[in-house]
Amino acid sequence: MSISGVGQNYYQNSVATTKSTKSVNSTEEFTLEKTSGTQELSEAEEMELFKKEFYEELSKITMHTTVSNAAVNVTEAAFKRMKDDPEYKQQVLNWLKRDLGASYGSRNASVMLTVGSTLEECRGDAWPVSADSEFGIRSQDSFYKRSNERRDRQKELLEEYLEKRAQAKKQQQEMLNEKIAKAEQERSRLSRSWSSERQMAKASSTYEANVMTGTVAGGDSLLG
Repeated sequence: MSISGVGQNYYQNSVATTKSTKSVNSTEEFTLEKTSGTQELSEAEEMELFKKEFYEELSKITMHTTVSNAAVNVTEAAFKRMKDDPEYKQQVLNWLKRDLGASYGSRNASVMLTVGSTLEECRGDAWPVSADSEFGIRSQDSFYKRSNERRDRQKELLEEYLEKRAQAKKQQQEMLNEKIAKAEQERSRLSRSWSSERQMAKASSTYEANVMTGTVAGGDSLLG
């Protein structure tokens, strides 16, 4: 069917308007979708950055010497709560510092702490080092994990150094004692030698005196 005159112009304008409207609507929809996608990506990046910062804060916590291994599990709900509520985040950090810095008795322990979206959901578990298999299984997917192996190695190196130092000091003392003993023996030998020489000199003097006395006595007898 052909359209002419005013009707044709109206039809063309109507089609153009419809196309323009569709184009604008499509552009708006694309812009909204793109903006929405950008916001979601930004939130994901912010959460990733928050997790990295929280990990760094965990790495600064000082563990007690009785804590050989430690693991921290954090639920996604807990991350969101801490990100949105700095006060709750600080409460969680205080709890983690307290439990990781506490003594677990005379035997070393492996500790696993789980952070929930409320303090009531936070919990802690501990096992003796002899039961590390249980800790290893339950801490496989932990957000944060630390072992005191490096500290134990440093302790071993320090103990080895102190032991070697003590041995060297002992050897030096033994050598010094040996020198002192030899010096004492030499002094004693010289003292005995000097005493012997004095005795010999005294005996010689006595002998000479006796000889002289005998000679004088014999002379008197001859004169008499």
